[in-house]
Amino acid sequence: MQCAGQTLAPYDETMTTKSSSHRVSERIGAIAESATLKVDAKAKALKAEGRPVIGFGAGEPDFPTPDYIVEAAVEACRDPKNHRYTPAAGLPELKQAIAEKTLRDSGYAVQASQVVVTNGGKQAIYMAFAAMLNPGDEVIVPAPYWTTYPEAIQLAGGVPVEVLADETQDYKVTVEQLEAARTERTHVLLFVSPSNPTGAVYSSDEIRAIGAWAHEHGLWVLTDEIYEHLVYDGFDTGSLPVLCPELQDRCVVVNGVAKTYAMTGWRVGWLIGPADIVKATTNLQSHATSNVGNVSQRAALAAVAGDLAAVDEMKVAFDRRRKLIVSMLNEIDGFVCPMPHGAFYAYPSVKAMLGKDYSGTRIDTSAQLAEYILEKAEVAVVPGEAFGSPGYLRLSYALGDADLVEGITRMQKLFA
Repeated sequence: MQCAGQTLAPYDETMTTKSSSHRVSERIGAIAESATLKVDAKAKALKAEGRPVIGFGAGEPDFPTPDYIVEAAVEACRDPKNHRYTPAAGLPELKQAIAEKTLRDSGYAVQASQVVVTNGGKQAIYMAFAAMLNPGDEVIVPAPYWTTYPEAIQLAGGVPVEVLADETQDYKVTVEQLEAARTERTHVLLFVSPSNPTGAVYSSDEIRAIGAWAHEHGLWVLTDEIYEHLVYDGFDTGSLPVLCPELQDRCVVVNGVAKTYAMTGWRVGWLIGPADIVKATTNLQSHATSNVGNVSQRAALAAVAGDLAAVDEMKVAFDRRRKLIVSMLNEIDGFVCPMPHGAFYAYPSVKAMLGKDYSGTRIDTSAQLAEYILEKAEVAVVPGEAFGSPGYLRLSYALGDADLVEGITRMQKLFA
């Protein structure tokens, strides 16, 4: 606000006083843009220009949210009780439904008081790390990893320590690798199964071994179960705190409605944890956002309290696309794509494609390869650099069958 008779001096970039020596804090300035959302945005921008771009970038089901969930939201809009503030940790009835859903789907018995409803899974992940980490605490992050994990850890003051598993291991880390990465500063293990970006799923025995290792060394575990319902081939797996009950007091489970119920835009996730973490994250959310939007919470209540019929229908389509995309990718000379057992991603190695010229263009990295594919074939994919593993591409098969076939056919022709 300008005082009467006062003329404000223009901004001078050379000013170096303490109050004006920077415009953006180092902490926030260091955050990288979400690579997956960036690719998706670029694909949509090119489409808006009239180019027939097919996007394999966003991890977003192509199905509409089921009608009964939408109708619950419509009714919620009309109810004045949803026009007001509600408890920061979530609607009590939604928290209870999440607890019941967790027992039904995972066999994990928790109380509604252990649940915090958040603005999507991303907020749950950040708040969990913020509650668990002191500055300098290390978090072991299996790679390839979803792009948000390292950023959330660093924003919370922690240090991500990457442990890479390649296609020869089906993208799954071993206890030996985890132990080699453990130091005196290690405080948390991040565990994700099924995985984004690889679709890897850990077996029950592998989960038990990793859980026993974490318990032996007194570590906390954050386990992301957002893709819990997208497991194929009858693969034997389970929830870490169920298979390793000794870890329950040092375990935080993150989940949400986005992937299971095709509700990415509704922004409802949650975390489940011990009382001290729940209290801390509730206090944080009370200052950051207050409650999640009540209409979205009512929609989520309809989702988690309902049956899984719509989920099963989507899973059938994803399973069909999974087999198709892996088969077609492996027909491209230089692509090596293991069959994923979960989620809706294919993660081929393209290392054999690098260090070569294509139509006069030298391609040395998977990032350059992704740019080349977008420019020449008008197909958007995400390079492995975004997931801590250069030499790979991530393709989401959560898109229509016709687009899937057309997109991979373009890539086949490009490298024929």
